[in-house]
Amino acid sequence: MRGDEDMSSKPPKDDHQQKRNRNEPFGEIMKSMNHFFNERPVKGLLQNIDDFFQSPFPATPSFRVNHVEKDHEHIITAELPGIKKDQIHIDILNHTLSITVQHQESVFEEDQAQKMYRKQQHIQKMSRSIMLSHPIPEKQVKASYRDGLLQIKVPKPKGKTVIIDAE
Repeated sequence: MRGDEDMSSKPPKDDHQQKRNRNEPFGEIMKSMNHFFNERPVKGLLQNIDDFFQSPFPATPSFRVNHVEKDHEHIITAELPGIKKDQIHIDILNHTLSITVQHQESVFEEDQAQKMYRKQQHIQKMSRSIMLSHPIPEKQVKASYRDGLLQIKVPKPKGKTVIIDAE
């Protein structure tokens, strides 16, 4: 019975403590690595890499375009709030219609007391292209712009109907 008493008098070892004791040789290394990756500049670098992969392409300025095909024409509508008519350019090349908006803003500051001059220029260019299944008749395209809404009407070309002879 003496053997049983010796075993029962020892407190049972905690499973967590046993695992910690097994990993103890690597504990210091892991602590050092955690410290390394959580301190600057490495932490900032890793955060930048994470940010890049969450959104690899920066938000590019764009605008909404809607294209509706009807029986005799295509109607293309672009939402351009706050844009002036002279900032909009429409180009046609073969099957493609391109809408380009260029917004330019200049700020010039002058402080003669301190002899400082500052000129800041901001240019923003947005473009969308719509490809149609047929060549675009350039001279027949109509465009209007009102209240931030650009509407372009592109007529569909009329094809020739072929009559089939019966034999």
